[in-house]
Amino acid sequence: MEYITILYQALFSAMALFLLTKIMGYRQVAQFSMFDYVNGITIGSIAAEMATDLEGNYMKPFVAMIIYAAFAIMLSKLAENSIFLRRLINGKAITLFKHGKIYNENLRKAKMDVDELLIECRISGYFDLSQIDSIILEPNGKISILPVTGNRPATPNDLGITSVQEEVFANVIVDGHILKENLKHIGKDNNWLMQQLDGQNVKLADTFLAICDKQGNFHAYPKVPKVVDKDILG
Repeated sequence: MEYITILYQALFSAMALFLLTKIMGYRQVAQFSMFDYVNGITIGSIAAEMATDLEGNYMKPFVAMIIYAAFAIMLSKLAENSIFLRRLINGKAITLFKHGKIYNENLRKAKMDVDELLIECRISGYFDLSQIDSIILEPNGKISILPVTGNRPATPNDLGITSVQEEVFANVIVDGHILKENLKHIGKDNNWLMQQLDGQNVKLADTFLAICDKQGNFHAYPKVPKVVDKDILG
């Protein structure tokens, strides 16, 4: 009897958690504010408690989940309509480095040290601070880096080149199966697709992935049956 109680309470808990997360929005964990992150953990903990409460009193934790979710939604709506509240709720960006100066007080406020700052720079591909104009800690905890003009990648506008807007590539074959709706979306048909595969000497059944855009740029990736286990990074 206890296992049956846990079963239906766990199902109810999972459904409630799914619906509440849908209502609260689609932001990824990397985009969460600190409150969003802690609030999500709290709601998940309450859902777990609801699933394993053998006394069967699942309405109290369910109401608590709704209150936490409603409070998060209310704060989100308030932040949408007020810049002051948005900065109060979500925080604001902090400048850590600018024009060759490291702002140690801002680092302290961000709970970071110089070593962590340099690690973030190296992860972003900058091993020399002289290549960087500004480093900003965003409210979601991400680091944004603005390189000095001479070290940023050249753009077609810099070179006076007229470029064509790139299109999003659609998956037209996945694991040997043709995705007909995607193929239709880019204005192609099966005959065209098979011609492209023949041109690359790849069979449909052996194609792990094939992508194409509306300009007809086509790339096919055949299946590789062997395991590659040589580690060149260790």
